[in-house]
Amino acid sequence: MCELDAEHKGPRVDWQELTDLTRGQPFVVERVRLDGSGVVIEGEFEPPQLAQLSIDDQVFVAAFVRSHGSIKEMERIFGVSYPTVKSRLNRIAEHLDFVDTDPAPSGADVIDRLRRGEISTQEALAELERSR
Repeated sequence: MCELDAEHKGPRVDWQELTDLTRGQPFVVERVRLDGSGVVIEGEFEPPQLAQLSIDDQVFVAAFVRSHGSIKEMERIFGVSYPTVKSRLNRIAEHLDFVDTDPAPSGADVIDRLRRGEISTQEALAELERSR
């Protein structure tokens, strides 16, 4: 819902309304104003991946996080079956880039560990093969 921004006398658009207006089309944010400080940043900013999901998918992800990843709880909240929850999670996951929180070590890291005697030649070769 648009509401009047008292400080700048312009309309303030609710995130859900913005999501509805864009109808799933990609968009770029060009201006950001920090409330209370008067700081304005202009440029081209791509919204975070979760913000690019439909509002229904955003609600689903928020419910999944709030239920601590419990599919059983998601079944109860949304009144759907386990396969339906899994299917929807898989569909949403297809729209999100995977962030590798434990990336394979670089070749240089493996060689350094080998030089320091932390791993054997066989282990180094295996790690180098896996990181290809």
